Amino acid sequence: MIGAKYVVRTALAAALGMGLGLSAAYAETKIGIAQFGKHPQLDETVTAFKAELVKLGIADAVFDELQVNFDATLIPQMVTKLASANPKLILAVTTPVAQGARQIVGNTGTPVVFAAVTDPVVAKLTPSWEAGDKNMTGASDLQDVDSVVKFIKKLLPDAKRLAYLYNPGEDNDVAVLKLVKEAAAAQGLTVVEVGLDNTNDIPIRVSSLAGKADVIYVPASNLVQPAVPAVAAAALSINIPIVNASAQAVRDGLVAAAFEVSYTKVGQNAAKLAAEIIAGKSPASLAPIKPSYADHTALINEKVLEKTGHKAPDTFKDCGCFVK
Repeated sequence: MIGAKYVVRTALAAALGMGLGLSAAYAETKIGIAQFGKHPQLDETVTAFKAELVKLGIADAVFDELQVNFDATLIPQMVTKLASANPKLILAVTTPVAQGARQIVGNTGTPVVFAAVTDPVVAKLTPSWEAGDKNMTGASDLQDVDSVVKFIKKLLPDAKRLAYLYNPGEDNDVAVLKLVKEAAAAQGLTVVEVGLDNTNDIPIRVSSLAGKADVIYVPASNLVQPAVPAVAAAALSINIPIVNASAQAVRDGLVAAAFEVSYTKVGQNAAKLAAEIIAGKSPASLAPIKPSYADHTALINEKVLEKTGHKAPDTFKDCGCFVK
């Protein structure tokens, strides 16, 4: 069954005194929130979305929230129920929910703002990255490879050779390889490709990087990410630091660093688009937002980094991004 419905009525008297010109126009704004299920990153997105609307001066917003416990078969029912209340717009969190919302309300007058969607163009939610659909736009959580490589160079300024572990049979891994090569060239880095089609080969393939690579980047690969412990063990044996696509491995003491998309920023970006739509702009006129460098969060494990013979530069001294 559909998860519990939450109606959140927020009095924003404080926001009215902030001098934000939008506030008066937004009294009693009804917003539907369709979430796939309860999950830390998705919850973070929704919380940030609502908080950012407050900052934008949207007064006395009413949020109708539904979630379907990750049961995709219930998405049409959830979206239909939210749409029946005639909200000003619907926030659709995750790709399956956004696709369901497009099917249900795509040809109605209810705008949809998506959030935590990796590639809205591939998902057929928007015609391109330069424009929204006639009834939909939103905020992506696509990791920006250029930003990741800039972070790697900032963390390891003397690095010259970047090893990229990937599965040649996984389309996403291959697509990211192309982006890594372009970004690395701009930072004066040479990419060392390490193709893997079997996790059993990881110790040998990673160990072969001794003297051939200065840092390893592990992307969000379906093959490689579950094997990060094996990658980390092999890399540590040859003193090569790892920058991972996900921060959990940093917290677990496996890798030196990560640079991942902040879901607080994703929620805030979605709220900015929602405010524009509520103010009268068409979703089609608003390009979906890709995360920028500032929309990512760094996490560094000093102990692991030092085990590979490196220290974080002084530029990170006040970053607040070290594992405690």
